[in-house]
Amino acid sequence: MTGVLFVIFASFLWALDTLIRYPLVEKGIDPIVIVFFEHALLTFLFLPKIFIGAKRIGELKISDAFSFLVVGGAGSAIATVAFTMAFMYLNPSLVILLQKFQPVVAILLAWVVLKEPIPRPFLFWGLVCLFGALLVSAPDIEKVWLLLRTDPDRLASHAALRGYGLVGVSVLGWGASTVFGKKLSLAGFEPSALSTGRFFVGFLVLLFFVPWGQSLIFADPSDYLRLSVMVMLSGALAVWLYYQGLKRLPAKFTTIIEMFFPLCAVVVNWVFLGKQLSEIQLLGGAILVFGALILQLKKY
Repeated sequence: MTGVLFVIFASFLWALDTLIRYPLVEKGIDPIVIVFFEHALLTFLFLPKIFIGAKRIGELKISDAFSFLVVGGAGSAIATVAFTMAFMYLNPSLVILLQKFQPVVAILLAWVVLKEPIPRPFLFWGLVCLFGALLVSAPDIEKVWLLLRTDPDRLASHAALRGYGLVGVSVLGWGASTVFGKKLSLAGFEPSALSTGRFFVGFLVLLFFVPWGQSLIFADPSDYLRLSVMVMLSGALAVWLYYQGLKRLPAKFTTIIEMFFPLCAVVVNWVFLGKQLSEIQLLGGAILVFGALILQLKKY
């Protein structure tokens, strides 16, 4: 149960992240710049551990180095940038809705890469949890349905196709990050080492994508403070909690618990933005909790 709580707490901190990240994007700040500064600050924060671990870099197995590249490069850097950029091309509700299918990717990869068994009862209760997570996102589903009825061409436009591609990249990247993070954990890497490698590799990858120049300077200096708060909460602390949970749970179950993120997000919106939860969302939250509880008790 401890591992479940670690991942749920991490999900809550990631939900708090949205109160800062998307307002920065709405100000016109390049998503790549936001993610770059995030990784730069986190790399600086973990700098002592990077120096200590530098002696062991040459001892890394090729498979471990590849796993860190997936976790840091594909998952932490590219997937985060792709997900943030997708909001520029798609209706935000559609982006959030499509992201819910990330567990499908993670479960399949856990079966292929980690050889984790996927029994039918697990699939059934996993689908129950997914159904609950979708109900939690009922307002997003309603908005997408309305858009489909009133402006279907918008969902098939060139911009929309780019958005679908970006969401696909983020779903694949985050799903793979969960599985290869578990692979590194099984290889003996502790949560602090996983966090350090994730942010450092992500920072190195982002060096090739960040637009150098005046775009790196924020017009509002207070945005640097907001970004720093986001880095400490959703970056350093949340990722450390997440890897503590991943260390204790199978990858296939960890990705199920990650579905608590949308539930945490609507709770955050309710507490901080005054957005009331509908009966459907409450029902979805109850179904999600019940499904996750069954999976935890049965340990399929």
